[in-house]
Amino acid sequence: MRELDNLCANCFKELTEGAVCAECGYDNDTTVEFTYLAPKTMLADKYAVGAFQRHESDAAVYAGYDGQLDKKIIIREFYPKGMASRLEGNKELHIRQRYLGEIETYKKAFFDLWTTLEKMHSLSAVVPVYDVFEENGTVYAIIEHIESIPLREYLLRNAEGYIAWDTARLMFMPVLTTIEALHANGFIHGSITPDSLVLCRDGKVRLSPFCIQQSTDFSSDLEFTANDGYSALEQYDNNHKICPATDIYSFAACIYRALVGTNPPSALAREANDKLMIPNSIAEKIPMHVIKAMGSALQIYPEKRVKTVAEFRELLDAAPSVKAQASGVSSVTYQPQPKPQAQDPVRYDYAKLAEPEHNHTGSRIAITVLAVLIILAIGAGIYIVKFTDLLKPVEEPSTSAQVQQVTYQVPNFANNGYTQSDIENNGAWNKQFSISFDADYSTDVEEGIICKQSIAAGETVEEGTQIVLTVSKGIQTEEVPDVGGLSVEEATEKLEEMGFKVSTVEVYNDGSHSANTVKNAFGTAPAEGAVVAVGEEIILQVYGEYVATTEATTAATTEDTED
Repeated sequence: MRELDNLCANCFKELTEGAVCAECGYDNDTTVEFTYLAPKTMLADKYAVGAFQRHESDAAVYAGYDGQLDKKIIIREFYPKGMASRLEGNKELHIRQRYLGEIETYKKAFFDLWTTLEKMHSLSAVVPVYDVFEENGTVYAIIEHIESIPLREYLLRNAEGYIAWDTARLMFMPVLTTIEALHANGFIHGSITPDSLVLCRDGKVRLSPFCIQQSTDFSSDLEFTANDGYSALEQYDNNHKICPATDIYSFAACIYRALVGTNPPSALAREANDKLMIPNSIAEKIPMHVIKAMGSALQIYPEKRVKTVAEFRELLDAAPSVKAQASGVSSVTYQPQPKPQAQDPVRYDYAKLAEPEHNHTGSRIAITVLAVLIILAIGAGIYIVKFTDLLKPVEEPSTSAQVQQVTYQVPNFANNGYTQSDIENNGAWNKQFSISFDADYSTDVEEGIICKQSIAAGETVEEGTQIVLTVSKGIQTEEVPDVGGLSVEEATEKLEEMGFKVSTVEVYNDGSHSANTVKNAFGTAPAEGAVVAVGEEIILQVYGEYVATTEATTAATTEDTED
């Protein structure tokens, strides 16, 4: 293994101009939070941890170096966001008490996912996985580093703004094979977007990254961030379940993005109004069988969608002319399409895409609309091979300029279930900010958990900035007092001063009670002495006006007369 001291922690090339790497521009003096592994930390005696890159729902991601193969790698550390932390000077993860019950389930899911991907190295759309092992009380996946750009970035850099179906088909069909293999092994990707589909220098489109399925909807304790336009309806908080059709929806939405040049509407918005606006100039270029395939894949409700990848592939491959053409193609030359002219867009009804074709000119034009969309999206993959300058990273500002003031991004203290102890034991946060604590009642957050922060998460502040964190005292409660015999005005005033809401109900007065006074026994609901949350409603039983009656006298007189 090479000596690591003089290697850049990001690209692992020799440092020749001080701390700032001349090759990639990374500043090796960058401060790393203690919650993450320090650069040059060794794993399994052969993998060196490099620069921290990002923290996803289930994992921290680092650049890395394989000392045996002498090459850059990617390291994924099972590190469920908001559920675990790492104390200063400690490599082992510290699991927060409230999550000890679930953490082993998530950890096993992470291990199973990456060991399965390790066995799928022969699939062209999978980024190769070298190794999966346990260490530091967690799990690590070692992944090949491949230079690539996300589909979204490629499309933004493409002068035409879209790609053609003939090219797209050759690029993306291998991805379907990978998704199908995942489903066969019981895994749902759950986050297929133009950012997770990456175009590589070898001309292949690969699917990355992968997170465990428990992080792909709102139902678990793991953080889930919806990708509007690409997340299927069932990934939001509803009664529909994640299934293979979830990935099919997301993949079809990526094709839409590539062919049309805009993100599809959110699934939630489409549930209320299932229409998509597609320019005529694009719709006219999509083969009819692709339109129908997309119609089946982009149905809002999972039970109405095409159910399997195999079925979706058959629908995309349905035209005999397409099959014959594909069998004889050895290479594809990208031909830029003219930019769409401003036209009245077609309002496209996806709910009707899967219906049988009718012999109506109008409906054929409407159906043609979506097909052109999708066919243009998948075609420019080989084009990227010939124009590899698109893969060159966007130049970033020089890091050599001296920074006069260190700044940090404020973490999300209030929505991750942290306790005061969690914050106080985090050395990095206490060095970056001046943190103090307050306490207040909360109807939404359980006692002992941080419920508010004085500076919003995500804001950038100077080192040492004062941040006040409010610790929840739980729901404020009060004991219902005895207000029997008080006037309704007195009782109401007393209860409202304690924070209760008050309503009244009139009860019968036999003449022995003053009107508009509270019933002496059991005069409130809940009853006196009950412990009730402040803000709840207390019902007062109030005596009404006494009304005299002559019914008894009349009855007696009648009886005397009859005698």
